[in-house]
Amino acid sequence: MLAVLLPSSMAAVLAYGFMNPDDQPLFSAASPRQVPVSGESVVNWSATHAAHPKRYYQPENQEDVEAIVADCAATKRKLRVVGSGLSPNGVGFSDEGMMSMALLDKILWINPDTQQVRVEAGCRVQQLADALKPYGLSLQNFASIREQQIGGYTQVSAHGTGATVPPVDEQVVALKLVTPAGGVLELSADRNAELFKLARVGLGCLGVVTEVTLQAVPLQTLHEKTFVASAHKVARNHASWLRNSKHLRYMWLPFTDSVVVVQVNPTGPPAKPSKPQSLQPSNGPATAVAGEQPGASMSAYGDVEQAEQVDERTLAHRLEPLRGLLIKHGGVTHQQIADLSAPELRDALLVLNPLDQPWVKQVNRAEAEFWKRSSGARIGTPDQILGFDCGGQQWVLEVAVPIGRYNRVTSSWRSKSTDLAYMRELLQLIEAADIPAPSPIEQRWTASSSSPMSPAAAGTEGLGADRSKTLPADTVHSWVGIIMYLPTDDAEQRQAITNRYACAGRVYLLDDKLTLHRAWPYNLCCQQTYLDAAYITPKAGSTFYTQLSKLSDSVCTSISYQMMVGVCAPSH
Repeated sequence: MLAVLLPSSMAAVLAYGFMNPDDQPLFSAASPRQVPVSGESVVNWSATHAAHPKRYYQPENQEDVEAIVADCAATKRKLRVVGSGLSPNGVGFSDEGMMSMALLDKILWINPDTQQVRVEAGCRVQQLADALKPYGLSLQNFASIREQQIGGYTQVSAHGTGATVPPVDEQVVALKLVTPAGGVLELSADRNAELFKLARVGLGCLGVVTEVTLQAVPLQTLHEKTFVASAHKVARNHASWLRNSKHLRYMWLPFTDSVVVVQVNPTGPPAKPSKPQSLQPSNGPATAVAGEQPGASMSAYGDVEQAEQVDERTLAHRLEPLRGLLIKHGGVTHQQIADLSAPELRDALLVLNPLDQPWVKQVNRAEAEFWKRSSGARIGTPDQILGFDCGGQQWVLEVAVPIGRYNRVTSSWRSKSTDLAYMRELLQLIEAADIPAPSPIEQRWTASSSSPMSPAAAGTEGLGADRSKTLPADTVHSWVGIIMYLPTDDAEQRQAITNRYACAGRVYLLDDKLTLHRAWPYNLCCQQTYLDAAYITPKAGSTFYTQLSKLSDSVCTSISYQMMVGVCAPSH
């Protein structure tokens, strides 16, 4: 029986079903949580990777983690750390040893004066967002989903969007790291700054992150505007949109001339952080804007659905292109699909012939019409507005493209629009190579990270051959995510989709014509090389190699990124 890693607030719990204790405990455990269990399989959310660990640990406090890491080091046994299992890659999985951080989920303290918060690594993003609201605080940005654990969320340099907003690792101001050879380390900019920056995005390689201190920001209400534009209109307005939108997202719909544009900006001044008693924040749903058409929500979360503002007739009109196509070709009735959302309808359509480009074109055109009928606006808190429903099980390839310094890329007459040039060539190659690319291809932007291991690293020494030149600290990065959905349970069909996706990888990377940095949560999958040597290869004598050698001791038997050995690799 497979135990799927699913987020707890999405009608599932992070449960592994390991019921049989190990017959031979490895050491004299002070707590049952320090004893590994075994017996069943673990799969990630997209069911793209599975593991059958001989030893599976579920610590519930700092002492448990320290004991487990020390024992693995003493017995030279490898250990990988797993978070929520949401990433399509399997980098957090191992058939030897795995450790879940799910029970270390406490919020330790919130300081409204410094606007900082200390959490255990297993705390979930939405859990933290809810705890910060009564203090008039929020996280600086949010990724598409909110079910990640903070440990994995920061260790992979997850990101939202906004040309002035960096990836989430930049919010980390301190962390606690449990290492096999170096003991327990408290790291910050003032305490071992070099190692701190490496460990902020360490993929778990340098040790197990057990606690994180984050810099929060004052809570603001956001206004989201969603509309469809042609590629020509996007090109004409891109620099100004990038400059004038705090958060900007494009969703390119392959085989159409439609681009879904999502612009988000604050509605007014931020809240004044204070103690909870004096604040009564709204936890209700995001709402439509007075005088404007309610915008469609593609969020997976009920608190931002627009059912309150959109009547059944309007909703039916929006969904009609998708529903009509499915009824015509899928042999279903209206009643059978009446409760399906737009992403669910897309999945139901794709499963009919997911590798046929002409069919995928029809599906994408129906989705384009859905978005044209769904333009509008919404208001809500950052955690409500900035999320996005990425769809069902999937493979994902995401790259970060450094596009230039902020003042240049946001200037209409100085920008080279490298990011849009990438998209134009990518869409042309997709069609020419007969790739059945479904909608959407999501494009976002961030400021740079000062963490050397971040795909958006700048203002710091690069670690790989393609990072030999230091980028200016004000470099803007464009993140492009390409999805290949796995909308079926049929093993042969899933494998066929996987094979087609792997072959398309080089097309998506434009044969490395540009400087592309691959994003950790997604891109460790297609060729089964967990960290592509073309991206980063730590060499003897390099800073990362030196720190890894010092801290890993006998747990890391070799410095091999293709195998991701040692105490490593959270799957956020």
